[in-house]
Amino acid sequence: MTNALDMQQIKKVFGSGHTEVTALKGIDFAVAPGEFVSIIGPSGSGKSTFLTIAGGLQNPTSGKILINGHDFTNLSEKERSKLRFKEIGFILQSSNLIPYLKIKEQFYLVDKVKKTPLNKERVTELLTSLDILDLKDKYPRDLSGGERQRVAIGRALYNDPSLILADEPTAALDTDHAYDVVKLLVKEAHEKQKATIMVTHDPRMIQWSDRILRMEDGLLVPEKTAATE
Repeated sequence: MTNALDMQQIKKVFGSGHTEVTALKGIDFAVAPGEFVSIIGPSGSGKSTFLTIAGGLQNPTSGKILINGHDFTNLSEKERSKLRFKEIGFILQSSNLIPYLKIKEQFYLVDKVKKTPLNKERVTELLTSLDILDLKDKYPRDLSGGERQRVAIGRALYNDPSLILADEPTAALDTDHAYDVVKLLVKEAHEKQKATIMVTHDPRMIQWSDRILRMEDGLLVPEKTAATE
């Protein structure tokens, strides 16, 4: 089976000379279809840098990235954008909703760009799962930060990506909705064979993970849990 994501000897250096900082120190990492992986670690440990490099939003200083077996590292920006849109669902800390589109229209736009038929049943399913169906005719400005975040999560899943990259997806949510979101991500991963990586600082959210890694000193190491000790 081809891994959804394969990162080989990924290194990221910021600055130069006496200001040089090595954020990632030669990371090898892979995630398979249907696998839900959580990455934990303190603020500033490189978790978000790792995730944005995994999704091609920034380039590594050195190393190689494969998305479903395709070399992502040396593509042109146009080719990379096309592959990103097709294969990767980003859930970032900022919701990045389009302010002049109603919530349901945020989903419709995905189909317009992909030139595919609108799947209203899927939109309703996701909005219901995220407890925001009654907000479908509102604009982003009418929503709370947590509600906007749930819309962004739904939109990322609606695109039907093979790889989901979630950066602190529950940070703006209350506890109940946070649990619901993580359970939905796990369900999507397992039932629809989506490889999912979630970066989080909240230890309560990792209990459903297939694998837990910790970012330490620019490297990913397995987290010791009751199951692994």
